[in-house]
Amino acid sequence: MLCQHKTPCPNAEAVDREAARTVATFREQGWSLLCNGVIVFEDTGEILPDGTMIEPHRGPARHALAA
Repeated sequence: MLCQHKTPCPNAEAVDREAARTVATFREQGWSLLCNGVIVFEDTGEILPDGTMIEPHRGPARHALAA
């Protein structure tokens, strides 16, 4: 487990894994590393520490809901 916070962050298998703290951000490349080992992308896709890929799960744009 990478997280060393006093109140541990959610682990990579948790439903709320994206709530873990960011330890490195590469905005020019569009991704960040969380302290639980998850890589999150700007499009909301993820790569878990075991290599499992999570498809982007962004909801519809707000302007599309108003139409």
